Amino acid sequence: MADTAIINEADEFVTAGFTGSPEELIPLLQYYQNTYGYISPPGAEKIACFLGISAAKVFTVASFFAQFRFKKPGENHICVCLGTACHVQGGDELSQEVQEHLHIQSGDTTPDGRFDFEEVACLGCCAQAAVVEVNGKIYAKMSRDKLRNVLEQYDRA
Repeated sequence: MADTAIINEADEFVTAGFTGSPEELIPLLQYYQNTYGYISPPGAEKIACFLGISAAKVFTVASFFAQFRFKKPGENHICVCLGTACHVQGGDELSQEVQEHLHIQSGDTTPDGRFDFEEVACLGCCAQAAVVEVNGKIYAKMSRDKLRNVLEQYDRA
């Protein structure tokens, strides 16, 4: 990587309030993912150069935490809760509905990049089970029919 590129990357991170201390790895990973949507290999290299650590260490730490993504997310992020309350209220059926509607599995993004989908252990809305989250918006007491209507709204948008 050229020295100029490293300086420009350091400027971005410094402007965001980072000092370059290796202890900033997790906050820097969070910043990078919030800014770019995921941790790409070039992103891991940028972070590694800025912190003076190896890219392998960046990936090792990032892969330990479920919050970090390594694939570019879709424009619309769909999470189906499979926690106990949601499972009892039909969470598995909601997951099947997403898979059938979008033709992708949990962890995948549609080929056109419009949607990504993941099953999660808990969204913390147990009293509202079964719950689906789309782009941060919670949809409560969902059924397959209600979910199909929600997905169709995003299809049209």
